[in-house]
Amino acid sequence: MGGANIIPTTPHPITKEKIPLTLGHEFSGVIEEVGDDVKDIQIGQRVSVQPIIYDGTCGACKDGLINCCDNNGFVGLSGWGGGLSEHVVVPRTAVYEIPEPVSMKVGALIEPLAVAWHSVNISPLKKGDKVLVLGGGPIGLAVIQCLKAKGVETIIASEVATGRKEFAKQLGAHYVLDPTQDDIVARVREICGGVGADVAFDAAGVQAGLNQALKAIRAQGTLVNIAVWEKPAQLQMNDL
Repeated sequence: MGGANIIPTTPHPITKEKIPLTLGHEFSGVIEEVGDDVKDIQIGQRVSVQPIIYDGTCGACKDGLINCCDNNGFVGLSGWGGGLSEHVVVPRTAVYEIPEPVSMKVGALIEPLAVAWHSVNISPLKKGDKVLVLGGGPIGLAVIQCLKAKGVETIIASEVATGRKEFAKQLGAHYVLDPTQDDIVARVREICGGVGADVAFDAAGVQAGLNQALKAIRAQGTLVNIAVWEKPAQLQMNDL
C-alpha cells in the first residue's frame, strides 16, 4: 500500500473530511430511509452506489463531466462514510436500483465494471484491433471482460501474480504474459504481426509498465490510463 494517495489528508473541499475515514467506494446496499422529496425509489429496494462526489458548479460539471470535477471526490474515499459503514447517506442521484436477478455481491461490482466499460468506450477501439491490458487486478480483469463482450479477438494481459494470471485466462485473455519472465514489448509485437497493439489499457500504474506499453503499441496507437498512480509517472516525449 502506498498510503493515502487519493484520500484527503487535509479537509476535502466538499465533504470537509480528512483521514481517518471509513472506506469502501464499491458497494451495494438496501434503502432504509428516503428524503421527503424522493418519490421514485422505495424503502427496501436494493441499490448500487455511484460514489462520485462533485460540486456541480465547475466547468467540467457544467459540461456534464462530473467525473472530472475540479473538486472531485468519492464516497468511501473522501468522506460521507462508505461501504464499510453500517449506514451511509448519499444523494438520490448516486443510487441505481439492482434488478431482482442480480445479487448484492454482483451489485457491489457495478462500480469497477463501469470504470472498465467507460475506459473501453472512450478509446478508439474498433473491430479487428489487438489490445494490451497492463495489470490483472479488479479493473484490469473488468477491462478484459468488456473487451471480450465487444468481440475483441486478440486480448493480451500482462500480470505478475499467479492467481491474477489465471483469472485473466478464465475471463477472456487470449495471451497472458508475465513481465518478470517475458519481454513484453517483443512478445506483444510478435503477437500483433510485428506492428504492436492498437490500443493498450494501463490498470497497473507502475513506471515499468508504462514504459513497456508505449513501446508495445503501434505507431499512432492509443494508451488509455485507468490506474491510480502512487508516484508521479515519467514520460520521455522523444519516445513517442
